[in-house]
Amino acid sequence: MKPTPGLIIGILLTGLFVAAVALSFVWTPYDVSTLDVAQRLLPPSAAHWFGTDHFGRDLVSMILLGARNSLAVALVAAGLGLLIGVPLGLLGAARGGLVDELVMRTNDLIFAFPSLLLAILITAVAGPGAINAIIAIGVFNIPVFARVARGGALSLWKRDYILAARVAGKGRWLISLQHILPNIAGLLIVQATIQFSLGILAEAGLSYVGLGAQPPTPSWGRMLNEAQTMIGFAPWLAIFPGLAVVLTVLGLNLLGDGLRDRYDPRLAEGRS
Repeated sequence: MKPTPGLIIGILLTGLFVAAVALSFVWTPYDVSTLDVAQRLLPPSAAHWFGTDHFGRDLVSMILLGARNSLAVALVAAGLGLLIGVPLGLLGAARGGLVDELVMRTNDLIFAFPSLLLAILITAVAGPGAINAIIAIGVFNIPVFARVARGGALSLWKRDYILAARVAGKGRWLISLQHILPNIAGLLIVQATIQFSLGILAEAGLSYVGLGAQPPTPSWGRMLNEAQTMIGFAPWLAIFPGLAVVLTVLGLNLLGDGLRDRYDPRLAEGRS
């Protein structure tokens, strides 16, 4: 199947984000831990490509380090959802009955709260910080992956090769691991891409209200929060972090849509 323009753009934007994170580990134009009040609120120039903030810190350096923080929070939160949600979904599909009902009703209870509201509730109780933000976002990811895994598994349990495996004496968990999981891996990869983009948005939202990564750790959300009172005379403080969030989330969503089309071409045909 030929790659779609959306998939290509998604790969490029996501690659740019990953490259920014990798670059931040080896180089940033300036040290963001050093304050230089004499250089405060400078507009974009050759010395400071994106300008400086109200403490004189270089915005390019802040955005590069903020990308690292966003990647860490979103990646670990998505991984937490995968590690807990997928086994729960496979368990519900394999066992059925009361076990399946208990798993799904617990999922419904978590889904009763909007994701950002749930994250704010958890971080407000446990306290602000990157670790608590990861837990908060990861908790909402668990029922998402559980539903995807359960739905994909239920569609496979009636297949002939699954019935043959059961006749051969294989247990339900062994069938789930050997036959079900490999066949729903595509669905899980697509969902992981979507949850990763939502994790970046959630991390920015939590940092914006002061419940995410705490100073001096750079964060795109906190940069936007600090910029709101100065947007009239220093708009670059909001423009560049905002573009970083928008382009990263857009790239991941386009990547997820492109992967979905490749794993299920019928969806692409339905949209054409």
